[in-house]
Amino acid sequence: QLQASGGGLVQAGGSLRLSCAVTGYPFGRSALGWFRQAPGKKREIVAGMGWSPSRIYYADSVKGRFTFSRDTASNTMYPQMNNLKPEDTAVYYCAAGPDSRTYKTREFEYDQWGQGTQVTVSS
Repeated sequence: QLQASGGGLVQAGGSLRLSCAVTGYPFGRSALGWFRQAPGKKREIVAGMGWSPSRIYYADSVKGRFTFSRDTASNTMYPQMNNLKPEDTAVYYCAAGPDSRTYKTREFEYDQWGQGTQVTVSS
């Protein structure tokens, strides 16, 4: 089970830190990811990582602004989102997938999903 939290309303240029607690899933070796879906748009990958910390994927739209991390002690993953823009407004979903050394970027590669948390960035 994945439980996402931390969404909210923030002004452009501000920061938010989402979190996703993972239970009942082998967190330490899982592929982990964050996706988002803006109104009227398809869900898209934001960031992803495998169990190897050396390679993390970021969508071009968030590179340099978002940082994705995992805490194996608490089975929680975090995207730190800085310099937020109105176009970052979306429902954000965390996801976990089977054992993978490297990141996954496609929805079908994940088999556990959180419920989504709303992020709204005002201009």
